[in-house]
Amino acid sequence: MKKTELMVKAGRTLSKAGLKIKKYSPEILIISGVAGVVVSAVMACRATTKIGEVVDDTKETVKNIHESDVVSEGDSLVPYTDDRKKKDLALTYTQAGVKFAKIYAPSVILGVLSITSILASNNILRKRNAAIAAAYAAVDGSFKAYRKRVKERFGEDVEREIMVGSSLDSKNDAGDTKVIKKRLDLSPHARIFDETNLNWQRKPDYNLMFLKQQEQWANDKLRAQGFLFLNDVYESLGFCKTSSGQLIGWIYDPDDPERDGFVDFGLYRSDQRAHDFINADEPSIILDFNVDGIIYDLI
Repeated sequence: MKKTELMVKAGRTLSKAGLKIKKYSPEILIISGVAGVVVSAVMACRATTKIGEVVDDTKETVKNIHESDVVSEGDSLVPYTDDRKKKDLALTYTQAGVKFAKIYAPSVILGVLSITSILASNNILRKRNAAIAAAYAAVDGSFKAYRKRVKERFGEDVEREIMVGSSLDSKNDAGDTKVIKKRLDLSPHARIFDETNLNWQRKPDYNLMFLKQQEQWANDKLRAQGFLFLNDVYESLGFCKTSSGQLIGWIYDPDDPERDGFVDFGLYRSDQRAHDFINADEPSIILDFNVDGIIYDLI
């Protein structure tokens, strides 16, 4: 048992470490790229000092080719024709080019990799900034769209109760009735699990079983890898992924009292609709998720 628990903790630690590396990958890439450019420049300068020897050897060979009238062929000497000289000159220049390439190849390769690293860092940051901008820009539109769906599915009165608060009657010691307002606010990440979802069935008990299973799966994955993105939950439930869902989610840290440490779909909220769904009197339910926030900011 202890061995299994130790392996789970080790796996969770490695998973979080991988996520941290991914989080800081732009900084790692840019630092590596800048350092690589500097090193490649130094290597190129050192390589230049070796060029003189190659140039001198090439000049000497070319001079000998031009000044020679005969060339050895086996044990005898034969006339050194112009066609043969042209072939030998081409071979000499080719060999010199190969030598130059070998000298500068390490610095050139390192320089290309360094520039690629810098460009990759910029690309990651650009995508993250675009995702964050899209996520926050989509919050308002998404919230309004789901308010409209709630209104269409459950009625305008229910939608108003959810936004403003539901009225609960209570009596005091004098027997007077008073109204208590209880807010039932939903986050922009809430989703309606109804007939529009491919996983929804007409049997309420099946829907409840399915949601409980997916909630358990989400908690198992959260504990196993130490973090969980909201898009992973959306995908498991049959909802479309969102821009914010690829940034927002949960962090598992049992030593942090500020976090729930578990995934909650809001199945057991204290509103009547959720209560009816649990009791199989209502086939659909509004799911809301207790996300911790932007994962990259929490690790």
